[in-house]
Amino acid sequence: MTMTYRVRQGLQALSAFARTPDYGLAARYLSPPLMGVFRAMRRNEQLHSLNVLRALLAEGDTPRDLAVAALLHDSGKSRYPLGVWQKTYAVLLRRLFPRLFERLSSGNPHNLLIRPFVVYVHHPDWSAELMTTAGATPDAVWLAAHHQENRTHWQNHELFHLLERLQRADDAN
Repeated sequence: MTMTYRVRQGLQALSAFARTPDYGLAARYLSPPLMGVFRAMRRNEQLHSLNVLRALLAEGDTPRDLAVAALLHDSGKSRYPLGVWQKTYAVLLRRLFPRLFERLSSGNPHNLLIRPFVVYVHHPDWSAELMTTAGATPDAVWLAAHHQENRTHWQNHELFHLLERLQRADDAN
């Protein structure tokens, strides 16, 4: 992710309080239990997820599992909410000091100094857990669980084309 992306994301997060998420759009794809997972997310994460969904819808045919994954791929962040500065801190450290980042990301998320690194690495798994508990399909869960990974590892997977779309939309929003 570029610095321009992080600045834009930061500005969007700062203005999130003034914008209302389109819960109607989310409810078109999410069952009531999954909607509960969505509503537990921070407002800026909800807005981001809705933007990811809109980008996918603009491309054309969007299977329900892909839409659900778009809306809930970052839901695991609700376990340990982060400020924009913490997300930026994690991204910068990951880029500048990858070994240190890797060591810190295996720490305890209750430690406020380490939390951004742990959340960055583990939120896809936490999202998958929340989605599974709320009744998401295995395909939607798989997409969310792998949304942050290097997609070339999954080129032969049957959901690769959907993972590729999700990652592109996520990276652009």
